[in-house]
Amino acid sequence: MKFSDSFLDEVRARLPVSQVVSRRVQLKRAGREWKGLSPFNKEKTPSFTVNDQKGFYHCFSSGRHGDIFRFVMETEGLSFPEAVERLAGEAGVPMPAPDPQYERTVKERLGLMDALEAAAKLFEEALRSGAGREALGYAEGRGLSRETIAEFRIGYAPGGRDALKTALLKKGFTEPQLLDAGLIIKPDDGRPTYDRFRNRLTIPILDAKSRVIAFGARALSPDAQPKYLNSPETRLFDKGSMVFNFARARASAFDKGELIVTEGYMDVIALHQAGFKNAVATLGTAFTARQMEQLWQLAPEPVICFDGDRAGEAAAARAVDRMLPVLREGHSFRFSFLPQGQDPDDLVRSAGPSAFSAYLKNAMPLIDMVWRREMRAGAIDTPERRAAFEARLEALLTEIENTRVREHYRRDIKNRLFELWRPQPRERKGDWSGTKGNRSGKRNGTTPPRREALPPPTAYGFGTIVTLALVNHPWLLDRFAEEIASVEVPDRKLAALLAAGSRAIFDEPSITRETLITTLRDGPHGPLLDRLFWESAYSRMAFLKPEAPREEVEDQFTEILYRWRALPTLTREIAENAESLADMSEAEFERFAVLQQEVASVGLKQDTDDAAMRDAKQRFEDTLARLKKSPLSKGRRRESRG
Repeated sequence: MKFSDSFLDEVRARLPVSQVVSRRVQLKRAGREWKGLSPFNKEKTPSFTVNDQKGFYHCFSSGRHGDIFRFVMETEGLSFPEAVERLAGEAGVPMPAPDPQYERTVKERLGLMDALEAAAKLFEEALRSGAGREALGYAEGRGLSRETIAEFRIGYAPGGRDALKTALLKKGFTEPQLLDAGLIIKPDDGRPTYDRFRNRLTIPILDAKSRVIAFGARALSPDAQPKYLNSPETRLFDKGSMVFNFARARASAFDKGELIVTEGYMDVIALHQAGFKNAVATLGTAFTARQMEQLWQLAPEPVICFDGDRAGEAAAARAVDRMLPVLREGHSFRFSFLPQGQDPDDLVRSAGPSAFSAYLKNAMPLIDMVWRREMRAGAIDTPERRAAFEARLEALLTEIENTRVREHYRRDIKNRLFELWRPQPRERKGDWSGTKGNRSGKRNGTTPPRREALPPPTAYGFGTIVTLALVNHPWLLDRFAEEIASVEVPDRKLAALLAAGSRAIFDEPSITRETLITTLRDGPHGPLLDRLFWESAYSRMAFLKPEAPREEVEDQFTEILYRWRALPTLTREIAENAESLADMSEAEFERFAVLQQEVASVGLKQDTDDAAMRDAKQRFEDTLARLKKSPLSKGRRRESRG
């Protein structure tokens, strides 16, 4: 509905801004204005001002500015029509009369809502009856309390063909209404209509005003397909615009400034019961622009929870492409990958709310997700592949429509590429596995664990690192199966140990570290494994320890793999120019000296069986040492000056 300026001005005239704002902000008079602490940012010194005469508020800490309608929208997550209706009621200003067509549409929609509300009540009654005993047992078996079941109005759809239809027709609803509401199905072959939901646990889906507009239903029979069934698209229910639990989560999300997004309603219900009242779900749909706008009404950076398996990674990768075009200042998303095979419901029940909170705390920013996805998309060990990597990133940046956000993404990516191609010198000798893109050595605002000073690894050392990583973190094989399989270990015994460990994990994907170690020790590889544990310097690396955080393990293992694969190309570029180095200009020589230093700073070196390559590398090192000692006029030509 459109509102006239005169109507909105009348509401503004009757409700001073300070009156509306003071419900959430403690205001103090400061001359002609009011001041208080910002409701949008945590602060100790008031930066939030209200001016009743001019009819606006302004927050200097966040830059937010607006009138009474904007304030209610930003602090309570209401849409503009909802805010107008709320404040007009408080001001005693009658809402404008709708046109006849609009009134007919509203009446029809209300009729459908009445049918859906009646269905919800019938389902609730059925759950409490003898027929619903199995459904109630299933809900309680999922750990849901009677209070939670009642709060979410969980019910039971009986198994008969038309039990719901018959009951609603007796209440005066018509068959066309039930069809329009998505409660019954009309076969194409002319047979009678029948209930859509049968022998299922039902969960009402509410709109922003807590009205029933659809249902989600979980099959109780193990043979029933699909396992989860939602209402079809109707005049009330648009799945692509719907966020489950929006109305319940609104207050908590605003109070905490945080929002948790899951894939299904059972996860939301379990999290709500565990104390996470700020959880919503997208009902399994790919993120739409409308859904993202709704999520941003509740929090500026919602955390999206994904399963930690390949399917979860793929879903997150798809979400990135949908999110980039709609990003704007101060609004983004973060990603939390849960343990493989566990959804939020599983994790809360098995490990408790604190474990789930830890995963939320370590959620990955969208920019990190973009970088990780593209780093894993292919090798970057040749100039052409590195160019393709940069081209993919550039193409993604063009998808960001907001100019300011796009520019900041471009700067961030540029810095990361600089760090990737031109690594910073090590802070101390041997500390070669620092985090890319963060010169301070910090990640997400925290100081990384202290790493032992280690010598740069040879090919044998690299094989040792991969082997120890796999033994201490067996889950790495699922994430890096192709990369680990392509590792070439020159030592036959070490190669056999790595192969045996990979085979054991492949045969039993859920194998624990302890079981894997026992299996390997019982075989011919036990002595070598123990020697690696007790004698190898690499066993002291922080991310190789069994207690290392999963994210740290994954990030550093990824970095080691990619840098090891990229190093031969960089080394070859240097060695191939060893013969012509003496004829270079001063600037060319300096560039090659920097390149040689950068390769050294990676801290990785590879032994090679190519005698020609070894000779070329040695000639380069000898030439470089000689030229560094020679005067500029001997051995290098000066730059020509025009």
